[in-house]
Amino acid sequence: MNPDLIHSLNSLRILSIDMINQAGSGHPGIALGAAPIIYSVYANHLKVNPMDPEWINRDRFVMSPGHGSALLYATLFMAGYDISIDDLVNFRRLDSKTPGHPELGKTPGVEVSTGSLGQGVANAVGMAIAEKYLRTLAEDVMPKQKLIDYYTYVLASDGDLMEGVAEEAAAIAGNLALDHLIILYDSNDVTLDGKLSLSSSEDIIKKYLAMGFEVDFVKEGNDVAEIDKAIERAKYNKKPTLIEIKTTIGRGSINEGKNLVHGKPLTNDDIQSIRKKYKITTGPMEITENAVKYMRYSIAKRINSEYTEWQKILKDAKNNGTEGLKKLIQFLETKNIGAEINSENFRIQNDYNEELRESNSKMLNILSERTKFFLGGSADVSSSSHTKLFKEIEMSKRYPAGRNIYFGVREHAMAAILNGISLSGLKVFGSCFLTFSDYLIPAMRMTCLMNLPVTYVFTHDSASIGSDGPSHQPVEQMANIRNIPNMIDFRPCDINEVIGSWEFITHNSVPTSLFLSKDEAHILAGTNGKKVAFGAYILRSEKIKLDAVLVSTGIDITTTYLISEELRAKGIDTRVVSMPSMNLFKLQSKEYQDQILPPNALIISIESGSTMCWNYFTKNTIGINSFGVSAPKEDVLTRLNFDYESILRKVEEYINNNRNNQGTNIVNNEIVQKSEILE
Repeated sequence: MNPDLIHSLNSLRILSIDMINQAGSGHPGIALGAAPIIYSVYANHLKVNPMDPEWINRDRFVMSPGHGSALLYATLFMAGYDISIDDLVNFRRLDSKTPGHPELGKTPGVEVSTGSLGQGVANAVGMAIAEKYLRTLAEDVMPKQKLIDYYTYVLASDGDLMEGVAEEAAAIAGNLALDHLIILYDSNDVTLDGKLSLSSSEDIIKKYLAMGFEVDFVKEGNDVAEIDKAIERAKYNKKPTLIEIKTTIGRGSINEGKNLVHGKPLTNDDIQSIRKKYKITTGPMEITENAVKYMRYSIAKRINSEYTEWQKILKDAKNNGTEGLKKLIQFLETKNIGAEINSENFRIQNDYNEELRESNSKMLNILSERTKFFLGGSADVSSSSHTKLFKEIEMSKRYPAGRNIYFGVREHAMAAILNGISLSGLKVFGSCFLTFSDYLIPAMRMTCLMNLPVTYVFTHDSASIGSDGPSHQPVEQMANIRNIPNMIDFRPCDINEVIGSWEFITHNSVPTSLFLSKDEAHILAGTNGKKVAFGAYILRSEKIKLDAVLVSTGIDITTTYLISEELRAKGIDTRVVSMPSMNLFKLQSKEYQDQILPPNALIISIESGSTMCWNYFTKNTIGINSFGVSAPKEDVLTRLNFDYESILRKVEEYINNNRNNQGTNIVNNEIVQKSEILE
């Protein structure tokens, strides 16, 4: 190899392990072993402009083994991104640009938050889906276009490819023939606990061939030239490509090739020995000007003219392109899908009733008719969750611009792929039964950590689905999802609140979840789509005094409403509060919250799920805290003490106990505060 290249590459290695030593924690094994891979990608292939890290047509690089962050940050510094030596010195320190694992929005050049192994591979699949989708849209309005034409590269470790989510996503990538996806497999045969052979003996090459990939092999992972050749070959493939690159973990360390070098700083003696082997004479956290210049020059030499030419193409398209092309460019630049839902534009008949999954289906299809930048799918339950976009075709290798994505029975990959698609600005949704949300929680957590506007549609939201039995009857899932930071939950009670939920979703770029009943929901007097943005509002006011506030959600509102009427006939005056979004309500002002749920009032929650999350508002909860049974709906609810009569008795018990203790009468309060959440 070129001596200047060797010096630049080895300087990258040493700078990475210096960062880890400076921080007192990190992962030197990957930094020493995989450096030639990431060096090859950035110096010789990746289409990026460090001066414009958000360049629309840039290639994407995903560090799926996020523990290799020191190597990534050192590379980004050497490539010329807005990262300084001081930033590298502050690796893993509070509020630095260089956190322990890559975080979206913290470090220029980082495309996605990674760290949970396998998900980065699935994120990359999502990015490649978005690229192919947008590339196809561009070609429809600009034949032979060069506006959208980029690759997604992902570095994957043995651990990444062992995770089920990576395999699920790879199967989808192969099925869709994502030709601009290149997986660089850092194959070093070592995991944290020891040799890879202790836990895996599969043939990755044959496995990925079977999943529809092209595959390649680089025997010597320290040879940048051989890695370059493999990547060049991959660019001509009509399928996604996996390149297995044999590396040595901790190359140059006294523990090279061993798991001991994976996850803790090297000793000072070992670092000095490595410096001598790689002929690096600079001091700790120092790097020669030539080492940096070599990589930056390599990038500039490849990119400058291409970047300038692309800017000309963009300018010409804006000035002379068709209306369709201009809309596409506007989306690419603003990430605005150009369509919103306004609940005031809907007029629903007073006797309207239907299953809420069907109401939601109508909203999905209304939105899909208004914009091409809205798409999604399900984990093989679209026929049950009613999430198909009826006027759209399925996404396939033949029709990459299809907007119905068939994820198959792969909930985890679905969510991680949606994260990747969302990063392009496309508005996306995914659906499955609520009880199976447990399969995708790790990726949903990353949705929320990155604050991505992914919408999760969960149907069959309560034990009332009956005979399918406890495996299909959700109990704790709503509480678990509501407890994820940044997640905005919606459990609408009728079509008005479904419309209101989508009004919020289309006006805000945040993670959202919809919990929808399979049961028919009658439209209720007083429901209001606009008020959904408040999180909770008064659905039925008390007449004179306030004996209790009954707060409920979703299909359970109907039961709560009927109970309130029966109690009124008995001389018990209650207020009914609909709380379609618990987390939105928590974001409202204290004054508004107190108007809806007066501090001294008896508050009783009624919801067919775990009562855990209701403890924030009241200790007087009625819900389901045990697994269900297999039986007709009515028998299930009776067994779980959540039938009408059981709920009524429990409400009366709470009210009587409260009267015996310190009964309180509170005059009705008017709602005057406006929402602080809508943009």
